[in-house]
Amino acid sequence: MKKNLFILFWLSACCYSLTAQKKYELTGEWKAASITQVKENGQHISAPGFELSNWQPAIVPGTVLTTQLANGQIPDPFIGMNNKRIPDIYETGRDYYTYWFVREFSETAAAGEQVWLHLRGVNYSSDVYLNGHKLNRQLHKGMFLRQQYNITKLLRKDGKNRLAVIVFPPDEPGNPNGGQGGDGTIAKNVGHQYVAGWDWIQPIRDRNTGIWDKVFIEKTGSVNLQNPHVVTLVPGKRKPSGNQQPAILKVSAELQNTRSVPLTGILRYTIDGKTVSKSISLKPTSTTEVRLPDFSLVNPKLWWPNGYGEPYLYPLKLEFLAEGKIADREEIKVGVREITADWNTTTRSKQIFVNGQPVFIKGGNWIISDAMLRFTEARYDAEIRFHRDMNLNLIRIWGGAISERPEFYEACDKYGMLVMQDFWGSGDCNGRWLDPMKKDDQWTRRKYPDDHTLFLISAADQIKMIRNHASLAIWCGGNEITLPQSIQTPLRDSILPKLDGTRWFVDYSNSDDMSYNFLGGNGDGPYGIQDIKTFFNHRTWPFNSEIGSVGAGDYASLERFIPAPNLVPPVYKTEIRRETVDSVWEYHKYIGYGKYIDAYGKSADLKDWGMKAQLVNYDQYRSLMEGFSSRMWDWYTGVIIWKTQNPWTALRGQMYDYYLDPNACLYGLRQGGAPVNFFYNPADTSLHLINNTFVHQYDLMLVMSLFDKDGKERSLGQVFAEIGPATTRKVMDIQRAIRQAAKEEGVFLSLKILNLDKEVVSQNLYWLPDSTGQYSGLANMRKVQPEISAKEMEKGKIAVTISAPAGGPISFFNRLSLVDPVTKKRILPVFYDDNYVSVLPGESRTVLLEYSPATGQKPMLSLEAWNMPEQFISIK
Repeated sequence: MKKNLFILFWLSACCYSLTAQKKYELTGEWKAASITQVKENGQHISAPGFELSNWQPAIVPGTVLTTQLANGQIPDPFIGMNNKRIPDIYETGRDYYTYWFVREFSETAAAGEQVWLHLRGVNYSSDVYLNGHKLNRQLHKGMFLRQQYNITKLLRKDGKNRLAVIVFPPDEPGNPNGGQGGDGTIAKNVGHQYVAGWDWIQPIRDRNTGIWDKVFIEKTGSVNLQNPHVVTLVPGKRKPSGNQQPAILKVSAELQNTRSVPLTGILRYTIDGKTVSKSISLKPTSTTEVRLPDFSLVNPKLWWPNGYGEPYLYPLKLEFLAEGKIADREEIKVGVREITADWNTTTRSKQIFVNGQPVFIKGGNWIISDAMLRFTEARYDAEIRFHRDMNLNLIRIWGGAISERPEFYEACDKYGMLVMQDFWGSGDCNGRWLDPMKKDDQWTRRKYPDDHTLFLISAADQIKMIRNHASLAIWCGGNEITLPQSIQTPLRDSILPKLDGTRWFVDYSNSDDMSYNFLGGNGDGPYGIQDIKTFFNHRTWPFNSEIGSVGAGDYASLERFIPAPNLVPPVYKTEIRRETVDSVWEYHKYIGYGKYIDAYGKSADLKDWGMKAQLVNYDQYRSLMEGFSSRMWDWYTGVIIWKTQNPWTALRGQMYDYYLDPNACLYGLRQGGAPVNFFYNPADTSLHLINNTFVHQYDLMLVMSLFDKDGKERSLGQVFAEIGPATTRKVMDIQRAIRQAAKEEGVFLSLKILNLDKEVVSQNLYWLPDSTGQYSGLANMRKVQPEISAKEMEKGKIAVTISAPAGGPISFFNRLSLVDPVTKKRILPVFYDDNYVSVLPGESRTVLLEYSPATGQKPMLSLEAWNMPEQFISIK
C-alpha cells in the first residue's frame, strides 16, 4: 500500500495539461535520420551548428513508417500485398527503426515568462535534447506517458533553437507469427498490442515507432496551471427540456510555482457569466493542488447522449492571477451531466443512467482512427459524426489499442457519444487462453507487462489528460481479461478514486460485473454473418460487449486498395459450404458472406457482388439492432457492435471503409437504431414499436403495406398508437399475410410512422424472400426511371429528391454519391442523412448531404440503384 501511495504522490507532481494561455504545436519542418546513418550523440546533433542537409523530411506527429512513406522509401502498406514488401522489425532488429527527429524553432523568454516543451506521446522510449543539453535525466519509457520540460533557461538569446529526439522501438517488438498480437510478447511493453498483427490487420512493420502525438511549446507566467479537474453533479431524474434544478460544479487544479520564493495569488474560473475564486499562497518551487468552493449552477443546460437530447457544452475559463497579471489560463468545455450505473435484476447486467434517466446502450467498438497513428482533428470529427449518424450512443475503445487523444473525446463531447475506455490489455496476449502461437506460457503472460509501475504511472497520466470530457462514461480494466492484480487493485482502489472518482470501473470488457454470463463461453460474440432471425429469437449475453457481422464495401471501395487483377468476387461452393476467395482478399482479412450473397442470384461480376453485399450488410445490421432493441430491459441493457470501423483496409466489420466511404451497414444500423421505430421481427412475423427516448409518444399513425415486385400495393391496415418512454412492445402479428404474399417471389413490407400532421416520423422497408429463402422477385424487377433533382441549399449542403413514378415498381435501394465531375470518383467524406433509400411508387424521398467544398468545379451526384443503371446528375 505504501508503494501505491508513493506512486500517487509522484504522479501528482509530474503530470500536466497542454491547454494554456499561449501555446503552439511544432508541426512541419522536422527532419529525420536512422541511427545507422548518424553516429554523433544528442549534444552534437541538437547544437545549432550541426549539419542536417543530408537528413530527410520527417512526419511529426508520425512514425518511422509514415516518414519513409512520405519519402517514397516504402510502398503504401494499406494497398494490396505491399505490406509484405516492408522489412519487419523482428527480422531487422531494433536499430533499423531507431531514428533521430530534429526540429528547429524560434523562441525566447521575456522577463517573467516560463517556456515549456511538451511531448504528448512517443513510442516507445526516447532521449530529448535541446541546444546541446539533454532534458531527461534517464531514458523516458512508455507509449502513454507524456513529457514536460521547462526549457526557459536553455533557450538561445538569438531565439534560434534546435530540438533533437532519439526514438527507440518497443523493447519487445514481438514475432508477427500470425497470432492475435503475434507471439504475444508485444504485451510485455506498456503500449498497444495490435501492431504485431490481429485477425483484422497485418503487422505494422515498425510497431509504430516514432513521435506519434503532438509536440507543443507553451508559455506561462511564474505559475503553471496544470491538470484542471471539473466534476459535475446532477441530482435527481432530469428531462432534456424545461427548467432544471441546480447542478453542482466541483473544480480543482494543480498550481506549480516556478519561483524560489513564496507567491500569493487568486485562482478563479468563470462559467455562464458567474465567477468562483479563491486566494492561494504557494510555497517556493512546489506544486499545490487547490480545490475551489463548490458552485451551484442555476437552471443548467445539460449534456445528453445522442438520441436523447442536446449535448450542450459550457465554455469554462480557469485562471491564476498573481501580482495583478494572469500567470496562466486553461479553457475547458464542460458538459454538465452525471453518469451512474446500477444492476438490472431482470437482465442481470449493468444499466447506464445519464442525469437519472436509463439509457439503452447502442454502441460500437473502436480500434483506432489510423493503424499508423496518422491522427487529425478532421478525421476524428468525421468518424464520430458517422457514429452519431448510425444512431449509436456509445463507443468502446478496445484494450489492444490506445487511450485515445483529447481531440477524439472533443468530437464525442460534440456529438453526444458516450465512451467506454479500456486500459491496455487483452486476453489474447495476456494469458486468458492456451495458445500455441504464443512464445510464453499462460502463467508468464498473465504477468505482462514487464513494468507494472510504468503502467500505473502511465494510466494516471492518461486519466488526468481525458477526465474532464463529458463523453467519458466508463473505465474498463482490459479486453476480455482482468489486468494483473498488482495493476488492477491500485488502479481501481487508489488511482481512479483519487484522480476521477465519478465513473464506473468494470474489471474487464465481458466480466460478470457488466453482464452475467449464464450461457458459458467467452461472454461475447459471435462475429460472423448470421441468419437475421437469430438476432430476435436467440438470447445472448445481457450486455454484449462484442457482436458483429460482415462489412465489405462496394466496388468503388474495393478498387481503392485491391489491385485490378485481384478484383475477383468470392464464390460460394455449396458442396463444401464455404467461399473460395482471392489471396489479396485473404491478406486483408476477409470475413465471408457464405450463402447469403447467392440468395440474390449468382453474381455476374464484382460490381454485382458488391451491390448484393450491400443488401446483406443493410439487413444484417438493421436486424441486429432491432433484435436487441426488441428485448430492451427484458433480455438486454445494451449491445456494442464488433466493430464499426477499420483503421486499416480490412474486409470485415465496418460501417465505412478506411477512406471514410460509408457502406450499407451504416444506414441499416441507422434505421435499426432509430429513436422511434416501427419494425418487423422475421423470427415470428410480428410487428413491434419502440420508443427509445425519454418522452411519451402520442398519436403515432402506424401504416402497414405490402408491395409486390411490380409495385402493386396491398394495405395491411393503419392504426393510431402511443408508447411510453424507453419502451418497446409488440403491435400485431402478420404471419398469414406474409406467408401468402411472399410465397412465390417474395414481397416488400413497408412500415411507416406518421404524426398528426401526416409527416413521416420513421419509415422502414423490408424485402422478404420467397418460400425457398431466395429473393427471386428482385431478380425480375422492372427497371424504374425516377425523377431526380439535386439542389445546393447553401455552400457545402445539397438536397437530393428522388420521385418514383406512380404505377411502377419501387425505386429500390438507391445509393447516392457525390463525385468529381471529371473522374467520377467519390468525394470523401460526405455525410448523408440517409442512403441506400427506397422510394415507393408515387412518392418522393429527400436526402440531405453535407461536405467540405474544395476549389474547382462543382461536384456531380451519382445515383445507382438495384433496378436502375448508374446516373450522373448536375447540381443546381
